[in-house]
Amino acid sequence: MDGQKGVRMFTAFLIKYAEIGVKGKNRYIFEEALARQIKYAVKRCEGEFTVTRAQGRIYVEALSAFDYDELIGGLKTVFGISGICPVVYVEDEGFKKLGEELVRYVGTVYPETDKTFKVHARRARKNYPLTSMEINSGIGSVLLDAYPAMRVDVHKPDILLNIEIREKIYIYSETIPGPGGMPVGTGGKAMLLLSGGIDSPVAGYMIAKRGVKMDAVYFHAPPYTSERAKQKVVDLARIVSRYTGPIYLHVINFTDIQLYIYEKCPHEELTIIMRRYMMRIAERIAGQTQCLGLVTGESIGQVASQTMQSLAATNEVCTMPVYRPLIGFDKMEIVEIAEKIDTYETSIQPFEDCCTIFVAKHPVTKPNLKVIRRHEQNLQEKIEELVDTAVQTAELLIVHC
Repeated sequence: MDGQKGVRMFTAFLIKYAEIGVKGKNRYIFEEALARQIKYAVKRCEGEFTVTRAQGRIYVEALSAFDYDELIGGLKTVFGISGICPVVYVEDEGFKKLGEELVRYVGTVYPETDKTFKVHARRARKNYPLTSMEINSGIGSVLLDAYPAMRVDVHKPDILLNIEIREKIYIYSETIPGPGGMPVGTGGKAMLLLSGGIDSPVAGYMIAKRGVKMDAVYFHAPPYTSERAKQKVVDLARIVSRYTGPIYLHVINFTDIQLYIYEKCPHEELTIIMRRYMMRIAERIAGQTQCLGLVTGESIGQVASQTMQSLAATNEVCTMPVYRPLIGFDKMEIVEIAEKIDTYETSIQPFEDCCTIFVAKHPVTKPNLKVIRRHEQNLQEKIEELVDTAVQTAELLIVHC
C-alpha cells in the first residue's frame, strides 16, 4: 500500500481465516472463538471498534479515530487469522457508481499508477445484475480509461483488486499476513512450565497457536533466585499473553524441596530428580485447574536434562500427556521465533532461575530409571509434606498485557 493517504481511507478490515474454513457443522464455534479473541486484541488499541460476523466473514470496523499500525499489530497477535484486508465499503448504487469508487480507490491507494492490475469480483449476492466476469471486464475498462498507464496482467499483477458483492460492496487489494493457527480456547487448556529462559515462552506460543488456552507454573527458589528473576518470568508471561489472552501464573516456592534433594540425593542426579518433582507439582496444579496436559520447552540434546534418557525419566512421573513443541528444533530456530514474538531480549536478562543454581559439575546425561527411583527413596521421610506445602502456598498471578 502506497503512503499514509491510502492508509487513512481505511476504517474497516476484513478478517480472513484458513483452517477454520474446512470445519463442518461446528465451524460457527471456531468463528465465535476467533471473534472473541479479536475483541480482546482490539481492546488494547486506541479507539473504539466493532467486531461482527456475517456470511462466513468477520469484520473489524473503527467507530472513532485510531492508530492504523497499532490496530494491525494487535490483529497480528490473534491466532486463527490468516489475513487482514483493509476494505472500503461501497453502497450498491449501480455499476457506474461502483466504477467511480474503484477509480477513487486506486488513485488514493496507488498514486503511482504505472502498475499492472487484475480485477477479481465475487458475487455472494446472486441477484446482482452482472456476473463476476462482466464486473471484472467492465471495471477493468473503467480503470484503463481513467489511468492509461496501467496495464492488465491476469497472472502476476502488481495490484489484485478484489470486489465482494454482499449486502454492501467491499473493495480491497491488500492482504496483510496474520499468524495463522487456531483461535485460542478451541483446543482445551494446558499447563506451561515457564522458566526465565528462551525456550519455554516459545513453547507456550506454539501450543497456543493450535488453539490451546495457557496457564503457567514457575518454580521460584528464594533467596537463591532473586525477585528480579521472578519479575522476568512475569514479564515473559505478559508478552506471551498478547497471543494467548490472560495467563494464570502459579508461582511455586521450590527452595525447601531443592535443598532437601541436594541433601539426600547424589549431586550428579540433582537436575533429573528436581525436574521429576517439578513435573509432579505441575501436574497436580494442572489437575486442579482442568488442564489436559503439560507443556515444556525441551529440545532433544540441548542440555543434560534433555537427552532421550532424561526425558524418559521425567515423563515417567506424569500421567498427563507432556507436549514438547520444540523437541526437534535447534537453538537458532528457537531464537528466531523468540525474536519474532519479542520474548528474546527479556529471556536473555542475566537473572538465574532455580534450575541453574543447583546444577552439578558433571550431571548424569543417561540416567538409569531404577537408580533414580532408588535414590528418590532417600526423600521418603518428608518429601510429600514439602510438595503439599509448595502446592498449598503457591502464589497465583493473573498476567495480561
